[in-house]
Amino acid sequence: MQIPFESSQRSSLGVEWELQLVDRQTRELSAGAVEILEEIRPEGAEEHPKAKHELLQSTIEIITGICTTVSEAKADLAGTLAEVVAAADRHDLGLLCAGTHPFTDWQTQEISPKERYLELVERMQWLARRLQIFGVHVHVGVRSPDKAIPIVNALCQYVPHFLALSASSPFWVGCDTGLASSRTKVFEGMPTAGLPYQLSGWDEFETYMETLISTKAIESVREVWWDIRPHPGFGTVELRICDGLPTLDEIGAVAALSQCLVEQFDGQLDRGYTLPSPVNWVIRENKWRAARYGLDADIVVDEKGTVRPVRQAILDLVEDLMPTAKRLDCEAELADVERVLSVGASYQRQRAVALASGGDLKPVVDSLLAELRDGLPATGPAAGPAGPVPGPAACVGGPAA
Repeated sequence: MQIPFESSQRSSLGVEWELQLVDRQTRELSAGAVEILEEIRPEGAEEHPKAKHELLQSTIEIITGICTTVSEAKADLAGTLAEVVAAADRHDLGLLCAGTHPFTDWQTQEISPKERYLELVERMQWLARRLQIFGVHVHVGVRSPDKAIPIVNALCQYVPHFLALSASSPFWVGCDTGLASSRTKVFEGMPTAGLPYQLSGWDEFETYMETLISTKAIESVREVWWDIRPHPGFGTVELRICDGLPTLDEIGAVAALSQCLVEQFDGQLDRGYTLPSPVNWVIRENKWRAARYGLDADIVVDEKGTVRPVRQAILDLVEDLMPTAKRLDCEAELADVERVLSVGASYQRQRAVALASGGDLKPVVDSLLAELRDGLPATGPAAGPAGPVPGPAACVGGPAA
């Protein structure tokens, strides 16, 4: 089976941002995507070019066009966001983003009326119905399929960096899970989600996809939802590991990290280098540590079991990538990684709000609404509790009254 790879301009950029629609009174997730997307659909078009349905009717995904710089991608998202916010306001709905909603029960959610999603739910049942999760996906262009798999393999060593920095899903159906990212564990329930297999090259990728399709495990390559994957139709490497990010500042930070790493690996391949391919057990252990402890994780850095704080690993990575960022004109956005570290990742900020409110999770929703509107806060907890927030939020039964 041959899978055509649509070559892209080197280091071109695209971003996808999954947004939650919430009722302003109850703060619960609320269906509204069908009406909002119809309102903003350009006359004569089948759909809005940059605002799309997702699995749940309480979700709208906004996407960029093909961008050259991170600042261009942020501006592109901001323009579409303004359209969606205005339409949502007319329905008394607010917009926010985090890896999960703090307390809405997934069983209350309506599936989007698109055949693709209905077929997915029919096939996957409970695994698909509970996908009340939200992420940010970053595409970076590469020119050749021969580069895609080596770059995917090499990027896997940075899974804990991206996950710890973006972790924003400490709560699930009203409970503090004790994790920084519960979204990753929910998504891993899908049979083709999670970490990618370490493949030898494009030929092996084609063979694997052919096997999945011929055995009816999937219908198309689009149904392989790895944390990092090649996207043949776009000619990109797509990083899907990040939790939903509440602010454009944080999106810019992870987009800059993504673009710089892919650019660096692309250049190394051009110079004849063999890219690193980390061992599977290290990748899996580090993903778990980042999902559990977030920025407080100690990650494994070699096969001997040497560990170091992920926070320091992120700072070192930013320093290493800064010359590349200057060439790509994303130096300011890469520097925003340090801003996130200084105020705390979203899971830390959410827990701090819940702790201050005695475990009530409605103020957490309010804080996420404010962050989407106002941007990354100037101050924050920097290092929140690693375990569950004491009080009602740690218990089964929904948010505090």
